[in-house]
Amino acid sequence: MKRKYTLIFLLLQVIVSAFIAIEKPSFYIPQNWPKPVYNFKRNPINTDVVTLGRVLFYDPLLSKDNSISCASCHSNYNAFTHVDHKLSHGIGDSIGTRNSPALMNLAWSSTFMWDGAINHLDMQALAPITHPGEMGESFTNVAEKLKKSKLYPTLFKTAFQDSIISGERTLKALSQFMLTLISANSKYDSVMNKQALFTEQENNGYRLFKKSCASCHQEPLFTSYAFKNNGLSVDPDLNDYGRMRITKLSKDSLKFKVPTLRNLTYSFPYMHDGRFKKLSEVMNHYVSGVQKSKTLSSELAEPIHLNDNEKVDIIAFLLTLSDKQFVFNPQFAFPKEILLKAAND
Repeated sequence: MKRKYTLIFLLLQVIVSAFIAIEKPSFYIPQNWPKPVYNFKRNPINTDVVTLGRVLFYDPLLSKDNSISCASCHSNYNAFTHVDHKLSHGIGDSIGTRNSPALMNLAWSSTFMWDGAINHLDMQALAPITHPGEMGESFTNVAEKLKKSKLYPTLFKTAFQDSIISGERTLKALSQFMLTLISANSKYDSVMNKQALFTEQENNGYRLFKKSCASCHQEPLFTSYAFKNNGLSVDPDLNDYGRMRITKLSKDSLKFKVPTLRNLTYSFPYMHDGRFKKLSEVMNHYVSGVQKSKTLSSELAEPIHLNDNEKVDIIAFLLTLSDKQFVFNPQFAFPKEILLKAAND
């Protein structure tokens, strides 16, 4: 009898171990998605490095006054952006000039930030960490703080097989965690995989979406990753002309990166400056609020004609892009189980 229970216990251990292995965040390519543009050869995915990146992502130690973490502006419950204010906030109660972009499916993008200021994911975190109005810290100081902590020497050694803590490794670890933030389990995805059906309203919204919106918000990622002028008026307080700030070219005036439409349920407010709180406001902008200018996207040269019912139908479709599994995935959340384990070791 004792041997029987021992075998059952061992079997349960195997099952639990397998489950845990499956649940660990890792990178994968969803069915029927294009090939990623990220070069994994230079930073191959390793679950221990991902774990390190997850802990770093939630740690305010990366900021100058130890008050702001990456997650402060990129909350997992809000599709890795924020919803309590239009513009991002930083150390010393500073207020930024843009709404923080939602973080998901980043391996398919070659440029980052609303204006494309960063052209490699491994360098993305460098911008907010060193920006004086965001986290305001230098990587020299970050590395020193990590070295002095009780937690990170062990995590870095587990991740990289030695005790060297550097800015480069910190960035690569953050990058690996962000690469695992894949959202591909919405109702839309189930319908595309023939596991579910749209309602009549959602189906009509999908038809209208493909007619009026899909040229910029291309399936399955629901973005073209291009920079477009979508006809927003310039906020006189922000005076933000988008990509032109980076390229210095007048042809890029008022152009911002086309955001993904996935998880709009969780990622309001919308647009680069968070000016719209509701999807209905976004729809009204595209139907009757587009401002004409020399750099206006060609897709908006002619008015989009939608009646009130059609607007509602498109919104009904957009809501099918909500991915609860992504937003509430405990493997992407604050790493309390890792910190608890470290405290007990």
